[in-house]
Amino acid sequence: MKVVYPVIFTQSEYVILVEVPDLEILTEGENITNAIDMARDAIALKIISLEYDKIEIPNPTNLFDVNIKNGTFVQEGKSYVSLVDVDITEYRKKVDNKAVRRNITLPNWLNVEAEKAHINVSKVAQEALIEKLGVSR
Repeated sequence: MKVVYPVIFTQSEYVILVEVPDLEILTEGENITNAIDMARDAIALKIISLEYDKIEIPNPTNLFDVNIKNGTFVQEGKSYVSLVDVDITEYRKKVDNKAVRRNITLPNWLNVEAEKAHINVSKVAQEALIEKLGVSR
């Protein structure tokens, strides 16, 4: 599921203040790149939280209907509105560190050697899969 929400960015003296009015989100970023990342994270977390609590997800307001004069940070600096997109499905995959139990089969002799060497077979399997798949965390 992909979503796009209008976001008000306000350049203050030291940071960029971020507001997502439709989701009642306030955050900030060190620069515009970081501010967009912070907006994406906040939007994704809010939507996941709303889904978990079975609360209806607000529809995004039309970009041209967002009035920066009503923004929370209007007095903090110059504001502008932009759209920020988030792929909620991809975000879930990225942040889902929940352990999943998998059974693997080893020859007994190999299991004995691993136990003697105090090797965490689960960790070795994870490392091997990461290397084999060419992915990283």
